[in-house]
Amino acid sequence: MEGYQARVDELLADYRRSREQLAGTQRELAAATGTARSADGLVTATVGARGLLTGLTIDPDAYRAYRPEELARQIVATTTAAAVQALAAAGEVLAPALPTGADPRALLHGTADLRDSEIEPAAPDEDSYERQNWVAER
Repeated sequence: MEGYQARVDELLADYRRSREQLAGTQRELAAATGTARSADGLVTATVGARGLLTGLTIDPDAYRAYRPEELARQIVATTTAAAVQALAAAGEVLAPALPTGADPRALLHGTADLRDSEIEPAAPDEDSYERQNWVAER
């Protein structure tokens, strides 16, 4: 019975260590960010590990330098660059917690080990009712 209790205690200690490691990884993931600036420095975006915009700075000169649609494109491009950085940072945090060979970026994208062919929408079946013309021609 003594050996059994020692094994249970060991398993509980392993479980507690694993939970501690997971909590630390979650804290690091929550802190991972990416920041990018436009080439001219007029737009700066910061994005969190989940891809959400957490900061945006637009220099007042940007309103003179860009028309509204150009400024919008700059904001989107800068935010996208920041998101790429944030994803890379999150991948670095997550990699040690994953099994060998697992791709942290794919996991963060929600694709895990799926192949592109498994993610792409299926082509409609030729006999599908979706392709039928239900309006009678006269």
